[in-house]
Amino acid sequence: MSNRLHKLQLFKPILILLSVFPIFSSFGCAHATTTNTIIAQTPTKPAPQEILQMGEVRALPGKLNTVPVFNSNSPEWIKKEGILLSTFPNTGKTTPAAHLNYPFQGRFDLFAHHYTHTPKDLQTLYIGVILHNPSSKPVTVNVLQAASYLMQEAPFVTLPPYIENNDGKTYSGPGARAVADVLRGVRQKEFPAKIVIPPRSYRMLMNGSIPVRGLERPVNGRSSFMRLQSSGKIYAASMAMFARKNNDGSERAPNLTEWQNLLNTGNFAGPRDKIPTPPDATGGQLIYGRVAGVSQGSQWQATLTDKNSTLLKIPQPGKSISYGLVTLRGGRLGTEQNQTAKMLVRYPDTAYEAHGNYGIEYNLNLPLHNNTNKAQTIGITLETPLKEDKLSQGNLRFRKPSLDFPFFRGTVRVKYTDDQGKQLTRYVHLWHRTAQIIEPLVKITIAKNSRRQVQVDLIYPPDSTPPHVLTVKAY
Repeated sequence: MSNRLHKLQLFKPILILLSVFPIFSSFGCAHATTTNTIIAQTPTKPAPQEILQMGEVRALPGKLNTVPVFNSNSPEWIKKEGILLSTFPNTGKTTPAAHLNYPFQGRFDLFAHHYTHTPKDLQTLYIGVILHNPSSKPVTVNVLQAASYLMQEAPFVTLPPYIENNDGKTYSGPGARAVADVLRGVRQKEFPAKIVIPPRSYRMLMNGSIPVRGLERPVNGRSSFMRLQSSGKIYAASMAMFARKNNDGSERAPNLTEWQNLLNTGNFAGPRDKIPTPPDATGGQLIYGRVAGVSQGSQWQATLTDKNSTLLKIPQPGKSISYGLVTLRGGRLGTEQNQTAKMLVRYPDTAYEAHGNYGIEYNLNLPLHNNTNKAQTIGITLETPLKEDKLSQGNLRFRKPSLDFPFFRGTVRVKYTDDQGKQLTRYVHLWHRTAQIIEPLVKITIAKNSRRQVQVDLIYPPDSTPPHVLTVKAY
């Protein structure tokens, strides 16, 4: 007991100081309780700090090409097997409304992105893509590039904002991994270099499984992206079917005949996604909806220059020039530009536009010009400001801390000459949140009165959320 009293006497001067000078209490106290009670205060969480990026925001030059894209993303979550997207004629079909009658010929892309969760008896779901040659001559479909991944092969993970990804081993989702492979020119070995379809015959382009049995959580998905070239007119359909059963009760993949039967007699896969907001709506919640149809445009090429010039004059130190990227209805960032691919054909309960531009390749060339009399350091950043249609404060808005959800996750390619004169090609995986302040993707010093070229390429990755900007800033 005497020891405890002695300790309290020793602490008494400190307690007096704390009561007289409460500022010291922020350091905390873990001593024994006395008549002068000290209550530990939890620091108040600071309010988010909004940061304005001072500079100009421009519409992106150029436009989408006219290559059609088979765009299968609705329903995204599948519980009921059926037709996802069919461009076949509706003649002789049990559900005519499920067939959009759009033939492909020449170059076209294919994007399919679907998930399943807790299916009955944990059955394996299959995503099948069937092709049909309606003519009297053989048709060859060349598979130029193709990649398909399960979510379990490329899980959604939290990563640093930048990871050098020249080896292709960094990814943060199946869609991001698939389009990054195609950006590198990959055709996975599971896909043949070409498929020859005899007259009036059918062939499977893909018969991909989505297993959930044995997973910790019975949730899985598959994301596929392909670039194709057809020598003649063909029709295509994506469908969802659960595994068939062998006599011993084991599972097997559906065969070509079973896929044909589903195409001819099946109904829509389900459940259906939210009904999108019509383009002419003037109020209420904006629901983009999921895409199921044929969109127009697979690539956007642009050279970023000043008006009436072949060069892009660098901004003044501390200022920036930003170009809208994947801008869309309700998120044009003051540019009045909607880059969204239009739908050539679609189902009435699906998206009016391919609002996310998933799978569209952006090739952006920046011919930078330092017209000043001293060297200038320039940074180029792909970033995600707070989403706005018109800029409420005249500048792009960011904040600290950023919002928590990742709005860009995927790989970009940059080509440029570094400050030592070495020509570089880098693949970099980006993972950043909306409104996050991040370091430049590329930082170079341009000598006085000289020019430098920078090329930024990306295939817009699924599971990212637009809009974004490509920003040139002077330091």
